[in-house]
Amino acid sequence: MSRPFVLPDLGEGLTEAEIVKVLVREGDVIAEDAPLLEVETDKATVEIPSPMSGRVEKIHVETHQTVKVGQVLVTFGEAVSVATKPIGKQAADTLDPTRTLAPEPRTTVQGTRARQAPAAESPRAPARSFESAETRAAVDVGAPARSGPVPATPSTRRLSRELGVDLHAVRGTGPGGRVTDDDVRAAVAGGAPARAQARGMPRTDRAAQLEPAATPAPAKPLATHVTEPSLPNFEQWGPVERQPLSHLRRTIAERMTLSATVIPHVTHFDRADITELDAIVQRNLESAKARGVTLTLTAFLLKAAALALAEHPTFNAALDAAGGQLIVKRYVHLGVAVATGRGLIVPVLRDVDKKPVIELARELGALAQRVRDGKATLDDLRGGTFTITNIGALGGTGAIPIINYPEVAILGVARARQEPVVRDGRIEPRLLLPVSLTFDHRVADGADGARFAAAIVRRLERPELLLGL
Repeated sequence: MSRPFVLPDLGEGLTEAEIVKVLVREGDVIAEDAPLLEVETDKATVEIPSPMSGRVEKIHVETHQTVKVGQVLVTFGEAVSVATKPIGKQAADTLDPTRTLAPEPRTTVQGTRARQAPAAESPRAPARSFESAETRAAVDVGAPARSGPVPATPSTRRLSRELGVDLHAVRGTGPGGRVTDDDVRAAVAGGAPARAQARGMPRTDRAAQLEPAATPAPAKPLATHVTEPSLPNFEQWGPVERQPLSHLRRTIAERMTLSATVIPHVTHFDRADITELDAIVQRNLESAKARGVTLTLTAFLLKAAALALAEHPTFNAALDAAGGQLIVKRYVHLGVAVATGRGLIVPVLRDVDKKPVIELARELGALAQRVRDGKATLDDLRGGTFTITNIGALGGTGAIPIINYPEVAILGVARARQEPVVRDGRIEPRLLLPVSLTFDHRVADGADGARFAAAIVRRLERPELLLGL
């Protein structure tokens, strides 16, 4: 009996992916969780493991094809008992059509592989020696026995391997019974998933956490797309060249169109006198470099924005238009736009409000380098609450950036310049930084944006506030 395998839900609202590489051939006999396909999603390339063991009967996709979530990728024939597992690369590269491919999970970005340690055993194998009896008991208690493939995303499967959890013994609480990361962690802890526990928590600390929202009444969804008129025949005026868009460039185009179409953008302009801040940076460049850190203005921008967001949490939020709610996030994970040869990518630094500037500079340097080298992971690229884009190195006097949907605001800065400023009745040369805050007019008014921008400028002009002095 044939068993189809479809493109699974990859999370983060992703609805499609591009096939980068097919790692098996028709006729191969593979083990559950063995590498099956490499696909490129939003800005990352991930490897999809096989959800079952058996013989590959038919491959329905090819390289560079774009597929939707739920589309059939591979059809498996009758289940086959996989008795042995190949060792090393020799077995993976053999031409024997009945070869067995062992699981070797990887996560890469833009085709550059960041290899993780291969799993020692299949999830169906006996419990590993490092698993405690308590862990095994916690996984087995109250979970249904599964005989078929377990619905779970590739990242959840990888997490289960790292924690030594058998997915077949975990009760899934996701849509359609899908096993989530929370389910796996709860199995290790021996309790119910975090989401299930949250439902039964006493409603005590309203300031620390948002209460569960009541089910909203059905609402008409917002329009997110417009129909473009057809293009003229450009060939009538001269020769042209048609270049296909890369998956990354197409994704950027679609997301920017979505943001510009859905969000009513408003931009507030200001300037910050960073003369004292620049002096601090210049004085500490060498000492920071001796500690392996490149001290930049962007690290101070991150800290200033994080502290200002604590005062103005409306800008650290997302708008649920269908539910009529503003989702205020009680964490501060800031994205930084990084220009690469492939396009603009926005990696995320987490808990910026809780870290000193020198640590932010260290993390920012390492993260930006991973992105440029194509070695960032999916976790490096998601979960942001607010974005900063600094085009100062490229020049310009200002810019109006587009909001990184579903965030509600973005901070843009241009190149700082020496300008004459009147201070105490005297004209002095001061270093002024152009600042532009673009925000969603549905969630904040002009006065709100002006106050938030001023909170950022105030901290940049008083760097002791950023250093905790």
